[in-house]
Amino acid sequence: MSVSVEKSDAGFPPDWEDDERMAFLFSAFKENRDVDCTDWDGKIDFWSPLIMDQCRRRGSVCVNLQELNESFRRKGSVPLGLSTVLQSMIRSGKMQKESDFAANVDSGWLSWGVGLLLVRPLKWTLSALLGSGRVPLEESFVVIDLVKEKAVALLAAYRASPLATHSLVSFQELRALSSHICPDESSLCLALLQLQREKHVTVSLHEGEKLVKFSQAGQSRVPPVSEVDLGIYQLQRSEKLLEERVETLGQEAEKCKQQAKSLLKEGKKSQALRCLRGSKRVEKKADRLFAQLETVKGILDRIANSQTDRLVMQAYQAGVAALRISLKGVTVERAENLVDQIQELCDTQDEVNQTLASGVLDSGEDSEELEEELKSLLEKTIPDNDVLPAVPTNPISPPRKTGILDADFVQSLPSVPDSSLGITDEELDRELSRLTVSDTAVPRGSISAHRKLEPAQ
Repeated sequence: MSVSVEKSDAGFPPDWEDDERMAFLFSAFKENRDVDCTDWDGKIDFWSPLIMDQCRRRGSVCVNLQELNESFRRKGSVPLGLSTVLQSMIRSGKMQKESDFAANVDSGWLSWGVGLLLVRPLKWTLSALLGSGRVPLEESFVVIDLVKEKAVALLAAYRASPLATHSLVSFQELRALSSHICPDESSLCLALLQLQREKHVTVSLHEGEKLVKFSQAGQSRVPPVSEVDLGIYQLQRSEKLLEERVETLGQEAEKCKQQAKSLLKEGKKSQALRCLRGSKRVEKKADRLFAQLETVKGILDRIANSQTDRLVMQAYQAGVAALRISLKGVTVERAENLVDQIQELCDTQDEVNQTLASGVLDSGEDSEELEEELKSLLEKTIPDNDVLPAVPTNPISPPRKTGILDADFVQSLPSVPDSSLGITDEELDRELSRLTVSDTAVPRGSISAHRKLEPAQ
């Protein structure tokens, strides 16, 4: 992290070019925050995010005071308060000593010991101290938020890779997988330590090889490394070695065949035969190794199937337990009783539905039959005695003012219908005889009350 800030760097805030402002920020802190809390808090708020940003830019999760001094050197000067800033970040939980971060490790990590280099020896000399702060220049500090980010990215990269099908992963395979996430071995180890704290990782050492076991998707914590895990790992490693060996032998056999062809073209038949015999021997060896490879793959398939069977058995056991609880107190007699009650209620409901349906007009009557019946009613012949007379069309003259019925008035009356109204000719003559013309006005209602002509119906 030896980057000189005298060069233009977009990673620094605009205040970096303000000499007056930077002179204040580069000055030492007051001995006590209570003396000037504004001065103290202003510097902390400036340097803390800048330190984290610088670590994130270079992909590291650790930093020490010496690296920070070189990173923030400006015009030959270094900040005098970075030691205080680091102590403040430690108190707030943003940083932790690397030695403290790696303190609570299990025996698996201790077996890795030599290659980890997490707990570095500290050089306590006078030159290691800066100002009044007691932060050694070379002591490494872990930025907690950054190591958590690395841990999340590492777990996601593992689960998205082909290695996710392996119960154990070698440290070297993991280094190659996470090279874009963790630039060095120390960062990878710290990310693994964070995952161990979260119960997603456990480590072990087997025959001098560092192994890592991750929790699988859906698991809240990783189970410890078992003998089955180690056996599967050895089989998978043997499978990989056999595949590489078979491929190498195949290339070697093909090369011998090509040499035999070349020698045969040159007329060197005996040498060509030797090369061809060598090709056959290599092919036989490759076939033998290929058979062994198939055996190893078959064993791995059986192990995978057994694991699946175990999961199925666990599911069955859980199902049996759940059924036992859910069927607690349920007997055949109770079931039969419930069925009888259900049947009785269904019969009652059917009777109620039939009763309600009988009181409703049958809306489903055939409409065609109704139309036929209506048509027959309309075509029915009307009886002769029900034929009504024609309505008179001649206007009726208004009565004369004198009130005397003369001959003209009589002539203006409509003719009597010819149709029979049930009245005899004698009755009509008697009624007409009463309609005599007199010198006096005929009062209304003078028509005999004994027989009034009924109006035409």
